[in-house]
Amino acid sequence: MLEVTKRLVDLLDLSPIGDDHFQGDSEDLGFPNVFGGQVLGQALMAASRTVENRLCHSLHAYFLRPGNHSMPIDYEVQRVRDGGSFSVRRVIARQGGKEILTGSMSFQVAEQGFEHQLDMPEAPDPDTLKSEHEWGKLIAPHAPEKMRDSLTRDRPIEIRPVDPVNPFKPEKRPPHKQSWFRAQGHLPDDPVLHRCLLTYASDFQFLGTSLNPHGVTFMSKNLQVASLDHAIWFHRDFRMDEWLLYDKDSPSACAGRGFNRGNFFNREGVLVASTTQEALIRQR
Repeated sequence: MLEVTKRLVDLLDLSPIGDDHFQGDSEDLGFPNVFGGQVLGQALMAASRTVENRLCHSLHAYFLRPGNHSMPIDYEVQRVRDGGSFSVRRVIARQGGKEILTGSMSFQVAEQGFEHQLDMPEAPDPDTLKSEHEWGKLIAPHAPEKMRDSLTRDRPIEIRPVDPVNPFKPEKRPPHKQSWFRAQGHLPDDPVLHRCLLTYASDFQFLGTSLNPHGVTFMSKNLQVASLDHAIWFHRDFRMDEWLLYDKDSPSACAGRGFNRGNFFNREGVLVASTTQEALIRQR
């Protein structure tokens, strides 16, 4: 495992502080607030620590307040129900005594049943694409100095975008994006960790899908953006240290909100997870 990946795995490895309460550190990725994917991944890890022999199959969360990346986050897990096949957990994330995220996660025993899935869309092979890190080095000289470190920093999740947008000269495009994702280096055979890492990564490059038709990006002036909610469905087993295609679209934007959908496929075309997110995309 690469050191940068180990730091992320350690970030997701929460400390128990008693009575189904856990505490996690925060990381500064150069954003004004805590990265939403970090809070989601840690919340899922906290809930998973209270469930045995069942894996998460769905997660639904609301972002309530921006998080401070200079403070730890406390996670309270509530055991809503343990049935014969399913378990449900409610998680509340707090900083300074205030809730920043609330979510529910459902867990299921392994089970066989009907099978079907959407076909994987066409996409370039990841080996033919530049990484986000490489693109960051190319555009860093044109970025404000305070942003250059975040554009060129080492990343635990390697992202290779398909036809990326120039953040400083965006053009209107269809509401569709694709990227290949994988964790850097080999990971242990822990399906809970792989789910938490995908949860963390699923928040990268997601909100921007709803910005494509409007020719704006995070760098655009007078634009207020923030994730409002996030949902994930885990369909089949996968490994985060192997390439996954993240195919995203945005069916609608209105009233200052953009709605985004995503599907994760492995290189064999198997649909392993799906996501949705609504985000604030307000033009001031």
